[in-house]
Amino acid sequence: MIAALTILLACQLAGEVFVRLTGLPVPGPVMGLVFLLIGMAVRGAIPQDLRETANGLLSHLSLLFVPAGVGVILHFERIGSEWLALLAALLLSTWATIAVSALVFVGVSKLVGDPDGEPPAGDGAE
Repeated sequence: MIAALTILLACQLAGEVFVRLTGLPVPGPVMGLVFLLIGMAVRGAIPQDLRETANGLLSHLSLLFVPAGVGVILHFERIGSEWLALLAALLLSTWATIAVSALVFVGVSKLVGDPDGEPPAGDGAE
């Protein structure tokens, strides 16, 4: 478990360092996750210890929302005064996410199937 945590934290640190050195507009932990993904792809498998540790962390992920909830309560008055801008940002970002996801889906379906939307031959959908 210690080795797995070390791997996870080392990837996060590598991501932080990489982002700061390059100035990329990406959070360091996200870049660290990319590094971890590349490492696991090169290795060809996820070590059992790393899998168990990651699953243990994910099972307690809801605890990470406690500080966000405290922040909402702490800034409740500000949220009340700026609710319209927050609502607009939430709706616009949700719409943009759905639109981009749909465009990516259409693009990928054209790459793997017929441009008319037909599935590739031989997948049992005849």
